[in-house]
Amino acid sequence: MTAFRLGLTGSIGMGKSTTAEFFRKSGLPVWDADAAVHRLYAPGGAAVAPIARLIPAAASELGVSRDVLKLELAKDPAFLADIEAIVHPLVAADRDRFAAETVTDIAVFDIPLLFEKGTEAEMDATLLVTAPPALQRARVLARPGMTEAQFGLILSRQMPDPQKRARATHIIETLSLASVEAAVTALIAYIRESRDA
Repeated sequence: MTAFRLGLTGSIGMGKSTTAEFFRKSGLPVWDADAAVHRLYAPGGAAVAPIARLIPAAASELGVSRDVLKLELAKDPAFLADIEAIVHPLVAADRDRFAAETVTDIAVFDIPLLFEKGTEAEMDATLLVTAPPALQRARVLARPGMTEAQFGLILSRQMPDPQKRARATHIIETLSLASVEAAVTALIAYIRESRDA
């Protein structure tokens, strides 16, 4: 039986990383889109050479500098589409490799822009983690170096939470660690029971 593919998503500050960790603790493999980008940007990563051709200042033997990329994007936002054209196919290939090599009944795919990029079409079900706006805001602004302006920019690139709620198969409110862990355990049991039925 092929693995059930569960797409995990949620806007910044909603508790996605915490929820992904509970899936890992339950013994399920989790593919992390952000970690895949870090691998691609690391020394020798597949994105280093193409980004060096596009923005020479952003790449070196140390890999791709996210800080330089941010500066270049601030100067010329048009670079974003070019960077995405390089990175997104490489991320998709990394995700496909994980799916092909992982032996499990349920595989979790942690993808921040799951709905924005249409990747939910590759999943058997989707899980949205969410929290009230005031809690989201408090969590994000507590991060080192985060500003109101950065928070606003990140939110502007993400689909509004109500739209994600309308599209998600499952929703978990991340109000406490205990409630999230219980919800993850229940969802895993539900998926397994549904597949055995």
